[in-house]
Order: sequence, then structure tokens, then C-alpha cells
Amino acid sequence: MLCLFDLDGTLIDSELGIFSCIRHALVQMQVPAPTPEALRDWIGPPLHQGFAALMDNDAAKVTAAIGHYHDRFTAIGWREHAVYPGLAQLIEGLQAAGHQLAVVTSKPRLHALPIVESLPFGAAFQHVYGPEPGNPHCEKASMIAAALADFRSAPEHAVMIGDRRFDIEGAVANRVRGFGVLWGFGSREELTLAGATAIANDPGELAGFINEAAAALAADA
Repeated sequence: MLCLFDLDGTLIDSELGIFSCIRHALVQMQVPAPTPEALRDWIGPPLHQGFAALMDNDAAKVTAAIGHYHDRFTAIGWREHAVYPGLAQLIEGLQAAGHQLAVVTSKPRLHALPIVESLPFGAAFQHVYGPEPGNPHCEKASMIAAALADFRSAPEHAVMIGDRRFDIEGAVANRVRGFGVLWGFGSREELTLAGATAIANDPGELAGFINEAAAALAADA
């Protein structure tokens, strides 16, 4: 199967780096920072959405804020994360079973790529999909579609794995299974409402869902 993984909240706990970079940008823009609870909603959707809401959709201010965010992220923020427990074993097992792996993230590919490459299991991922500089607002649905085309995978032979509704909605739009995970930043209710095929409490349970889906496909072949 083609297993497409979200990055933030799915492979890595990136709260520290993201929050620190947002606060840095808002200090530069002289805008008060939201509470930590409110900032959690920034993790998942494209970054411009959060800044736009605080800056009355002023495009120039949003662009400037994102620039300040990226300045700190490039310098230090990209290293401020931790791999979730059990993920290394999950990825190792999926790779050993012959599944194809890729990352699909709302984080700009320029920033996502060094993070993925630095992970202890980063080499398992054959491609990283993220917004490019010329298309900064690329949505999950279009990136999943690109992955299906690149890997020549039928939708039924793929799964999108993520912690937020954007991951699941992108999967649904492409008729791909969407497996939600509860160790990230979303909730069971959010993932259910988005149309998740299944929701995993831990990496071991997720491995079971993927293996069951692969076995069902093999049986139907």
C-alpha cells in the first residue's frame, strides 16, 4: 500500500518549535499572541490562515508575519520537535512489509524536507509533499492527488494518516482511506466528523489498521 503520513502531530510533536516561531513573528508585528490552547488550532492548516485571522486579513501584514516566522524556523525552529514514541517501530515495520511511504504536509516543502531527512527513519520516505514557494497555499487534497499520480497508485491502494481534519478531508476528496491518529493535535470528534475510516489510539493500533487493509486488498486480488 501507499502510506501517506502527515508530519506535524503525526510523525513528530512539533508544538515547541511552531509555538515559538509564531510568538516570535507576532512580537515582530507587535500583535498579542493567542493562548496556548488557541495556538494548537494553528497546527495542521496552512500558516497564513492563523496570521490572517489576527491581522484582519491584511495581505501585506500576513506576508511579513510569515517571513518572520520562517526566519526563526530556518535558524532553530525546525530542530525543536520530538518523535512520538513507537513511530520508529511503526515505520520500520511498514517498510519491511513492502509498503511505499511518503509525507504529505501543509508545512512548506523547503522546511519539511530537512526535518524528514533528520528523522531516524527519514530514509524510509520516498517523497515529501508540501507547498512550494510558487504555490504556498497548496491544500492536502491536491498533494494527495499528486502522490497518487506519482506513485501510480489507485485510491483504494492508498491511505492518508494524520491527526487533523485537513488530512482526512484530503483523503475523502481523493477516495482514499483516511486513518486518524489521537496522539497529535486533533480530537476523535474532529476526525470522525471529517470522515475518518478508522482512528488509532497508538502506533501499534495504526499498524493493525494498515495491515488489515492490505490483507483485504490482497484477498480481493
